[in-house]
Amino acid sequence: MKYKGLVDKIFEKGKDKFEDMETYIENTKEIEIAVFKGEIDRYNISETEGLSLRGINDGKLGYSYTEKVDESSIDMLVEEAYENGKFIDALEKEIIFSGSDGYKELDGFNPNLKEAPLEEKIEFVKSLEKEAFALDSRIVAVSYCIYNEIESNKYLFNTKGLNLENNMNLGIAYIMVVAKDGEETKTGVSYRIAKDFSDFDYKKMAKEAVEEALSYLGAKSIKSKEYPVALKNTVFADILSAFKSIFYAEYVQKRLSLLKDKVEEQIAVSDFTLVDDPFNNDGFMVSTFDDEGTATKCKKIIENGVLKTYLYNWKSALKDGVESTGNGYRDSYKSPISTSTSNLYLEKGDKSLEEILKTMNSGLLITDVQGLHSGLDPVSGDYSLSAHGYEIEKGKIKRPVNQITIAGNIFETLMDIEEIGNDFRFSMDGVGSPSVKIKKLAVSGE
Repeated sequence: MKYKGLVDKIFEKGKDKFEDMETYIENTKEIEIAVFKGEIDRYNISETEGLSLRGINDGKLGYSYTEKVDESSIDMLVEEAYENGKFIDALEKEIIFSGSDGYKELDGFNPNLKEAPLEEKIEFVKSLEKEAFALDSRIVAVSYCIYNEIESNKYLFNTKGLNLENNMNLGIAYIMVVAKDGEETKTGVSYRIAKDFSDFDYKKMAKEAVEEALSYLGAKSIKSKEYPVALKNTVFADILSAFKSIFYAEYVQKRLSLLKDKVEEQIAVSDFTLVDDPFNNDGFMVSTFDDEGTATKCKKIIENGVLKTYLYNWKSALKDGVESTGNGYRDSYKSPISTSTSNLYLEKGDKSLEEILKTMNSGLLITDVQGLHSGLDPVSGDYSLSAHGYEIEKGKIKRPVNQITIAGNIFETLMDIEEIGNDFRFSMDGVGSPSVKIKKLAVSGE
């Protein structure tokens, strides 16, 4: 296996200082192509590589990392991890994991994506922008027109005999257009996430972005009061993403989540099932093991409205006397282990968005929100987000709406869901959802 020789030398060097050691190696390649007014505006092919070492000595875990993945880094890695470990005061036990009984066979890497000619990818981005301008004379600018392709490889070795490797890739295309009518301007976006280059259709994407921008022209605010609200799939996915830390055991243990002691209690409506699925090939993160080497598994965090589990890494699991759920992840090789989801999503229902809107005599369809990082509090569950979308009257879109704020509490929202749609998709945040209808939300406008 790649890197095995280097890792053996690191372990040999550190054997007198540590009882157990682990190396985590990350290799990421990225292609970025952006166009502006028919010309390539940005074209980057980059590759990053890094290695981290974790070592346990006298029950304390030391940590070090390097971007120089070769033998010249060995002495520094071992010495820094050893010195860092001396100053750890944490009372929680940490381990180097010996490995799970078995690991699912899964390949998140699609060679078709990588092998599609670069010329085709450049032509796709140019065609996407050109098509957007051609669709309507009111499209005066294309703010962003980008294709990104990411290839990620990770390798995990430890002194307990664990040798794991995971490879995955995906492509992301994104366009933002600007429509202008008189002095008024509005933007519309479209994006695609795919593992196969043939799944990118520039005509569909351009049409989506242009139609969205044009549909917002003439938007005005609306009277302040409580309304029944439908949240578009991407909006509810982004809200779920912003609140996902409430399910992390380490946050529950620190009393930063109101879900303490709520396992096996109903916290959402009965048709609400929230899944963390590392094997979903449409998701951002496909992996058979987490960054501690624990075998990942598909798990229902909420099943039919009932909270079934918190998400654990080994540190939080040992504190609760349970096993890790395979959710020990790091942001990069430079980061320590924390908790995260793989592909988090709400299971879809059976109604189309149009059918959901027909159940609303008057209300709002929210298609975009801002302020997800500043306008919500994961501890209390409160959120207040600037939003725009459409007024719904007698089950149909009446007019576009902007300059409003929607406010609620995530724990109340989960119990106030009246409909779950079938229009499932993953958001740019990597969390998936269909559209949902909420009984009522406070709306501030005029």
